[in-house]
Formats: sequence, C-alpha cells, structure tokens
Amino acid sequence: MLIKRIVFAISVLLIVSCHRNAITGRSQLSLVPESQVQSLAVTQYKQFLTSSKVVTGNAKDAAMVKRVGNKIAAAIAKYYSDKGMPDALNGYKWEFNLVENKEVNAWCMPGGKVVCYTGLLPITQNETALAIVLGHEITHAVAGHGRERMSQQLLAQGVGLVGDIALGSNPQTVDIFNQVYAPTAQVGVLLPNSRKQEYEADHYGLIFAAMAGYDPREAIPFWKRMAALGGEKPPVFLSDHPADAERIQKLESLMPEAMKYYNPSGK
Repeated sequence: MLIKRIVFAISVLLIVSCHRNAITGRSQLSLVPESQVQSLAVTQYKQFLTSSKVVTGNAKDAAMVKRVGNKIAAAIAKYYSDKGMPDALNGYKWEFNLVENKEVNAWCMPGGKVVCYTGLLPITQNETALAIVLGHEITHAVAGHGRERMSQQLLAQGVGLVGDIALGSNPQTVDIFNQVYAPTAQVGVLLPNSRKQEYEADHYGLIFAAMAGYDPREAIPFWKRMAALGGEKPPVFLSDHPADAERIQKLESLMPEAMKYYNPSGK
C-alpha cells in the first residue's frame, strides 16, 4: 500500500512539474525555478571570470565573440517575439566573454552568461562557424536543457520534491548545479546532455544563426573539422555529442528549414 502511495505521489509530481518548452514544444521536467538557476549562474559566472584570463580591450577576437553573441541574442529575442512569447526570456542579461584557454569549448549559462575559449577559434576559423557554435550553446540555455537535467538528477536523488528549492543554501543542489553548469567541471563528472537535447540545440541553433545573418550551411564544414579532432580523447565540446557522421547527416536534413530563416543582412 505504501509503495502504491509513493508511486502515485511521484506520478503526480511528474505531471505538475512538467511544462511545455516555448521553443521546442516538448514537455520537460522542471523542478527548478528558472529565476533561482539564473541567480546561481550569475554567482558562478562572476567567480569563473575572476579566476580566468579574460581577453579584454579592443582585441579583435574578443570583439568578434561579443558581436556574434549579440547578433544571436537579438535573433532569439525576435524569434520569441514573433511567436508571441517575449516573456520567455525574462531575466536574461546577456554577457559574452572570450577567455584564454586551450580547450576547444564554449558554453552558455542560464540568463545568457556566455564564454568562448580561445582554443575553439582555430577550429571555427571564421565568424560564421563561431555563430554556429554559439547558436548551439545558447540554445541549450534558452531551451532549459540544463534545468531539465538538474530536475532529473534532483528527482533521482530525492531532493526538493516538495516546494521550491533554495539552490544557493542547499549543498546538494549546489553540487548538482555544478555538475550541470560549472565550467570547471571535469568531463567525467559533468552531467551530459541527452541525444534529444543535442539535436534540439543543433536544430534551433541553426535557425538562430541564420536569423542573425550567418549562413547555416557553414555548420557542415565546421563539424567536419571538429570530427577531425576526434580520437581517444575528444575535445570537451564533443564529450556528449552524437556521432560525427550521424550529426552531419541530421544537420544536412535540417538545412532546408534553416535556410528559410537565413537573412544575410541579419535584420
């Protein structure tokens, strides 16, 4: 009898804790309030920048990262506005920074806190390919993928099943946040994106890049260059991504839709 009650309670929790994503239309588990995740992200982002070598001034590459990021952010805002959902980006205060780091990586925290590592730029090789990467990573954030992974982990560990979660004051929830978001997390510790989340990031990342004025077809040669970096120890950026051939095939199938959004002027 007790087991039945527990199963029933969990079933009810899952029903009331799921919401339909504004971008993808997919139902997602959401035990974590977006506002709390954004608040903790700001703290973690500031700490990371303080302990990292941020490329500042009028550096050409740093200016490019900010330019591309701001164009992608504007495209996302337009996308939501056109869909009648401008409030979906509440709390987003975009920041784009280039950090000296040899890793081939870039990431975006909730609330629009973005970092690109200098190690990625020799692989992107051009501004359009960088837009493909940032569009992908930013989609993970705006599509709530990290929050979804946090919620799944919280449910698995039985944390915060009743009421709101005070993320910053609960060591266990902070630890789970760090496993999902922390830029210093090791690959073996980092909770991976699901295959479905990766394809969503590819799909909508292409659309956002295209709306921002970047040719989405650049995704194919870029991912081929990334594939060439594979081996026994692939870059962090590839640690939880689909197989190279599979991803490229999927991107090619998405290209006709993405090209409908392509606006070379970015306006």
